[in-house]
Amino acid sequence: MGILAQPKVISVDEINLQFVDPGTIKIDCSGAYIGNDVLLRDNLILEKRKNSANGIYISSSDSSSTPSSSPSPEVSSESDDNGEEEIDIRSSSIVLPTNIQARAQKSSNEQVQADEHIDIHSDDYDLTKNITLPQHNSEIIHISVDIGGTLTKLVYFTKSSSDRGGGRLHFKDFQTETFKHDVLKFIIKLISKSCHLESHPPITYIMATGGGAHKFYDLMTKTFRKHKLPMKIIAKDEMACLIKGLNWLITKIPNEIFTYNLEENDTKFMANSLQDESEIFPYLLVNIGSGVSMIKVTGPGPADFERIGGSSLGGGTLWGLLSLLTDAKDYNEMLEMAQRGDNENIDLLVGDIYGTNYNKIGLKANHIASSFAKVFKKLRFNNDRKLTPAEKLAQFKPEDIARSLLYSVSNNIGQIAYLQALRFDLKRIYFGGSYISGHKQTIHTLSYAVNFWSKGDMQSYFLRHEGYLGSVGAFMMGPDSEPAQNGN
Repeated sequence: MGILAQPKVISVDEINLQFVDPGTIKIDCSGAYIGNDVLLRDNLILEKRKNSANGIYISSSDSSSTPSSSPSPEVSSESDDNGEEEIDIRSSSIVLPTNIQARAQKSSNEQVQADEHIDIHSDDYDLTKNITLPQHNSEIIHISVDIGGTLTKLVYFTKSSSDRGGGRLHFKDFQTETFKHDVLKFIIKLISKSCHLESHPPITYIMATGGGAHKFYDLMTKTFRKHKLPMKIIAKDEMACLIKGLNWLITKIPNEIFTYNLEENDTKFMANSLQDESEIFPYLLVNIGSGVSMIKVTGPGPADFERIGGSSLGGGTLWGLLSLLTDAKDYNEMLEMAQRGDNENIDLLVGDIYGTNYNKIGLKANHIASSFAKVFKKLRFNNDRKLTPAEKLAQFKPEDIARSLLYSVSNNIGQIAYLQALRFDLKRIYFGGSYISGHKQTIHTLSYAVNFWSKGDMQSYFLRHEGYLGSVGAFMMGPDSEPAQNGN
């Protein structure tokens, strides 16, 4: 163990991976909890608005300390002092812009308008997902990464620096386009830090899943070799990781699952993790990333799942179209833009055709009859001259366009999910993937679509870690689950 005390980065020549204990996948989940009740990005925005109105600066670390109703031991807290292991994962303090601080002193009506565009950075939302494992004290020398077409999701563990023991699972995402720079830079910082810790063995394995596990394999290998880091990359099947991650989260982590109450227009926790197999299986997982995969799961075994369908119209579709039609810079900004929009200025509604509800077939006046149809009507009949594309676009608010597209993609996914569940007589539908991203409108639309088409016979479920199922699954598989090679 003398190698762990060296004050320099350990090179690949100094560690023979054949003699390194590949860690453990027996995560002790006793007393595990998420230290806040933040389910939706809206909750985080409201919290920041409230604090900015009082002139309070908000740091990323504060954003995860919302009081929680989750079960947690009295001796543990989300503000535990293991920040030294986190290697700059938390951005520096977020100081609200001067103009917003000034407006925060005005009347309450002005305050709402001033704070309407408060930014929620990805780091802030990721920090609300940290899982505290107060009883887990075994060494872990791997991290996991799920490299998708749009986003890369990372999961890693840090031990608590307090005498109480335990540790925490951390979650962080990046845009895959920045993989060569941002993602690898962050991973290298994690590995390098671990090589300098006397009390912990270094990170020596990366559990990789998603399409990018193959696409970026050579790049990762060359980069780690260049930095003389003793890494071994183990690629895992994407679908197997998704199911492994989902099953682990819903059976081990309290308050992981939540539903959406359409009558009360609000979310509701399922406080206890699921234990009885009859409560869990069978189910349909609808994983919405750049595209959509739909997986039937009938049991906990590796042969108990099957991809039964999907759609090319997913998060990448929404992101791509909104990048063309609006000036939104990232996905979260697009979702916030949609929240401020009114799709009735873009979509043709049932009421626009019939003047009222069409009760005979169960359609309300505000149901969408045709997405984007009002755009055609307005441009076709209300202009005397030929307009340029820019002039056409200028006649519509980008917020309205964003909301219409969000409804169009989400309703389509919801209906296909219902049809696949109907096909295999599945009553439980779990929605996962970074497309959801804690966005209330998306959750509402998916829930409404499933409830409408199934006439209440199917239940939609959502997850605190919706975008991290694959990376959680890869992490829980661990390197010691790798099949033996060459008889070793």
